[in-house]
Amino acid sequence: MCVCVCPGLLLLCMVASEVWDAETKPIDFVCNRTARRVMNIVAEMERALSDCNGVVTLSTPVQLPCTELHVASWENKSYQERRGDIVASLRLLIEGVKIMRALSQPECGASLLQRLENNINNYLIILTNLQLSGPVVGPSLSCLPLRSQSLSTVLLRYNQLISGKLEKFMVNLEDRCTNQ
Repeated sequence: MCVCVCPGLLLLCMVASEVWDAETKPIDFVCNRTARRVMNIVAEMERALSDCNGVVTLSTPVQLPCTELHVASWENKSYQERRGDIVASLRLLIEGVKIMRALSQPECGASLLQRLENNINNYLIILTNLQLSGPVVGPSLSCLPLRSQSLSTVLLRYNQLISGKLEKFMVNLEDRCTNQ
């Protein structure tokens, strides 16, 4: 955590404090449930959103990630396919967030969108660098994405993706962990 006195440095401070440690290996993320819970900043962002007046509605709809998890079909997918599903949803969401950030958003909204983009990017870095056996499968969506102009809905669906599909995927991979 860092303390910033100058408002102009607040955004930089928040960005720097939430970038995934480059020295950490993706398997460390898989093996540490606490780290996974801490990295999910949606609840913190929802609290910050309540302090941003007028930012709840975005000027343009954002495509939402695919969060539905059909257990039987999920279990029939390879690890590569599961990762591809999650990565495709994260990429879809981050592109929408980047577009919203590029449009003129109020300062509070812009900083929330920057934090969200950084957080999504951290998950993408971890997933794309995670060593999996089997043939490489490109990212593909498992649904027809919905759209929303509500930042609250975007955060809700992002949280569902992180605590649903991503967490289930990490739990499936925990057998690779040694006692730490």
